[in-house]
Amino acid sequence: MSRVLIAGCGYVGTVLGAQLARQGHEVFGLRRDPNGLPGAIQPVAADLTCRSSLGSLPHNVQTLFYMAGAGAHTPGAYHAAYVDGPANLLEVLRERQQPVGRFFFVSSTGVYRQEDGQWVDESSPTSAVHFAGRCLLAGEQRVLEGPFPATVVRFSGIYGPGRCRIIDAVRAGEARRYPGRRYLNHIHRDDAAGVLAHLMGRTGLADRYLATDDEPVERSEALDWVAHRLDLPRPPLDRNTAEAGGRGVNRRYRNRRLRETGFSFQFPTYREGYGDLITRRGCHSRKNEGNRARPQRPVE
Repeated sequence: MSRVLIAGCGYVGTVLGAQLARQGHEVFGLRRDPNGLPGAIQPVAADLTCRSSLGSLPHNVQTLFYMAGAGAHTPGAYHAAYVDGPANLLEVLRERQQPVGRFFFVSSTGVYRQEDGQWVDESSPTSAVHFAGRCLLAGEQRVLEGPFPATVVRFSGIYGPGRCRIIDAVRAGEARRYPGRRYLNHIHRDDAAGVLAHLMGRTGLADRYLATDDEPVERSEALDWVAHRLDLPRPPLDRNTAEAGGRGVNRRYRNRRLRETGFSFQFPTYREGYGDLITRRGCHSRKNEGNRARPQRPVE
């Protein structure tokens, strides 16, 4: 069994930590305020962007997951979280001669720029122009060139309990379809945690993995499917308003390299994942659920 540190133990990290603890690993969760972590995860209070606060790191860390999130959507916040944070942690671990056998850096498909619906995998060019993608790429490079064996995992859009924006938009009557094809790529929170736990148990890892489910979906198709499951009208087509697109909304990601490691998805497509969320919330009709959307947190 391994001593595991999850640096930035949040939405996915708490699920990962609980899973690893059930497997018998000793798990530590680091964040600024560790109150509220599951009992199976030992709390570590520290700020990854402040090197002097890292004196409380546990000893003999063998596996590390870097899963920090930026505190704000600004260049400074992203640089602090994805460039300064890894650099601080790597330096402290190196100075203390920690026996880290694998450093996992959780990144994002935001490092890609392709916007014409083409297929993308780990070998595709990364030419991010947005500051978020540039900071992630800089953090990836810092970790891969660091003193420990390292693996980067680039996640597509993470959804799950509390993060079901499309379902809420359809239920609230706020969803709109737009002309043209715009692809969405997803991975359920529980599968995101499962990917990391799975890779931790493998040898001969590649330096990078793209973690996304089996089926990119055209946005209008996803909206129609959700509306049908909720027994609601099809979202209207808006021909007059440009789609408020996010980064990475018109690429299709391949997960072949991840699949070749033997990973099996609990929610292999949006249908299983969205369907589970709808069923657990009883979202089968307007009568059952009303017409209000819940507040959303941003996708990691």
